[in-house]
Amino acid sequence: GPVHAPTPAPPFRPVDIALGCSYLGEDARGLLRAPGGSATERPATLVLRGISVRDDGNLDDVTEYKVPQENPDYSSPIIFEASAQLVSIPHAESLLHADCDGVEVDCEISPYSSQLAGKGPCHTSWFVATLRLSSGISVVLVLRGPHCSSQEEAEERDATLHPKLRIPMSKEGTLLTTVEFQSSSHNTSLHTHLGSSVTLDCRFALAPSSSFSSLEWRRQHQGSGRSLFQYQVGTAGPAAQPKVHVDVVELLGSGDASLSLQGVSVEDEGTYICLVSTPQHQAQHIIQLHVAEPPRVRVVPAVVSFERDVTTTLTCHIAGYYPLDVSVSWTQKTPEDDTEIPLSNTHLSSHRQSRDGTYSITSYLSISSATVRAPATYSCHVSHVALAESISVSAHLKAPEQTGSGGLLGGFIATVIFIIVLFVVLRRR
Repeated sequence: GPVHAPTPAPPFRPVDIALGCSYLGEDARGLLRAPGGSATERPATLVLRGISVRDDGNLDDVTEYKVPQENPDYSSPIIFEASAQLVSIPHAESLLHADCDGVEVDCEISPYSSQLAGKGPCHTSWFVATLRLSSGISVVLVLRGPHCSSQEEAEERDATLHPKLRIPMSKEGTLLTTVEFQSSSHNTSLHTHLGSSVTLDCRFALAPSSSFSSLEWRRQHQGSGRSLFQYQVGTAGPAAQPKVHVDVVELLGSGDASLSLQGVSVEDEGTYICLVSTPQHQAQHIIQLHVAEPPRVRVVPAVVSFERDVTTTLTCHIAGYYPLDVSVSWTQKTPEDDTEIPLSNTHLSSHRQSRDGTYSITSYLSISSATVRAPATYSCHVSHVALAESISVSAHLKAPEQTGSGGLLGGFIATVIFIIVLFVVLRRR
């Protein structure tokens, strides 16, 4: 057949990505917020300048960001202009199209350290921008800001200090920064089954002036934590582990710090922290790993014969599920019923936990011949977080055998015949 030329990849185009953010910084006394404490929150805008994204034909309405023409004061939003010429911005398309895709972006900017203007010798100002998308993407950008200045230095350089941050700002009233270090994860919440393999995504990139120094993966669960993997540049690297693996070659070559878990068990559930460090900075991502295993359901006996003055118990065995919460209900349906009728004459056993951490429970339904109608179908319905839809397993109650006048006549005739045959045999003797 004819050979078709491959479809060319869409071209790339530089665009500006503007994100509404919150600036979490100093309070009125010039103090950084304490962990877990209240923070002075001010509106801010992060403008990622000239970010290269694929032009799929939907960028006609994308325009260059224009700085508002007003003199910034203490109450004005802080505008951070970030150049990404040294470090590429991960998930740029997702950030650009977030509004159109119905994805919410939570953006927070804060000073990286307490070395701020007006405190001792001047240092370069650093900021960290944390972007969290409702789709599960997480991006951390370490921004290098302008050199802090005293008022006298600013006047000598003909620079204007930002009214809040007291560092030089551009003529348009913005803070010009460069992205020196970025890290990202494309899925901060994962769900997996027992025995499966899963990869916790964590990647980073550095400007040429920065260097990678170490990586650590930690796991926290129910108040306790432990280190799973550590690597320090210049060392031989960690010993091989049967369940946990980081490809050090990819780590050093492409910045892929992802952690692979083999044979996931209940004990692997928890909060995982990827901590990437340079000699100056750290960036971390928090990834939640949820383990869920669906239940196995069976009902015994599967078929029940109707017997008068007898109470029969149906047993629904639910086993092998995780986590603990499970919902069990019973219904009845006869040929005359249009819908299934919920039943309440049931009771549950206590939960039991197996060695692999999964749970089991048993539900019992009592059927009394005085109240039931046969034939009927009794169904045990089980709902669990690991199930897309509930499981229903049924038992069938058979109708009683016919014992009307026809049956009595047949029995009478058989009895008469038996007596006649017996009488003839005895007479011949």
